[in-house]
Amino acid sequence: MNFPKVGSNIQIHSYKHNGSLHRIWEDTIVLKGTSKVVIGGNDRIIVKESDGRNWRTREPAICYFDSETWFNTIGMIRSDGIYYYCNLGTPFTWDDEAVKYIDYDLDIKVFPDMTFKLLDEDEYELHSKAMNYPPELDGILRRSVDELISWIHQRKGPFAPQFVESWYERYLQYR
Repeated sequence: MNFPKVGSNIQIHSYKHNGSLHRIWEDTIVLKGTSKVVIGGNDRIIVKESDGRNWRTREPAICYFDSETWFNTIGMIRSDGIYYYCNLGTPFTWDDEAVKYIDYDLDIKVFPDMTFKLLDEDEYELHSKAMNYPPELDGILRRSVDELISWIHQRKGPFAPQFVESWYERYLQYR
C-alpha cells in the first residue's frame, strides 16, 4: 500500500456523514507518512469550503492524523504560543489523492496553557438529527472526546512538549 511520501505536497479533505465534501486544505507538506500516522506542515494555505468560499490560514501549522483515533489535531504556531484545533472525526484514510476523514462537528480548542474548550455541540446535535447519525456513533464520539481530553492532560502525542516545534523545524527544511 502506498502512503504519502515525506516531502510531498498533499491535500486534506474532510467530508460530512452524508458523504458531501466539507472542506479542502491545499498544499500540506508530508513530514511523516505511514499506515498509522500522517504528520504534515503548512503555512498560510488556501482552504476551500463546500459553499465555494476560500480563505487562507493565518499561521504555520502542524497537522497530526492517527489511523486509530477518532480525532485529528492542528497545532497552530502563534506569537503567544501554540494553539490546537482538534476535530472529532473518523480515523484518516489515504487514497493517493488526499488524507481524508469524516468530520463529526465536535471540536476542541486547546490554548497555550493547555486549558481547552469543547466547541460546536449545537452543530453536532443538529447534524446528528439531520444526517441520522447512528446511536453507536454517538458513543464512539463521546469516548473519543474523553480520550482526546486525556491526551491533552497527559501531554500525549501532538500535545507532548516540543512536538509541534520539532516538526515545524523539519517542515522548514522542505518549504
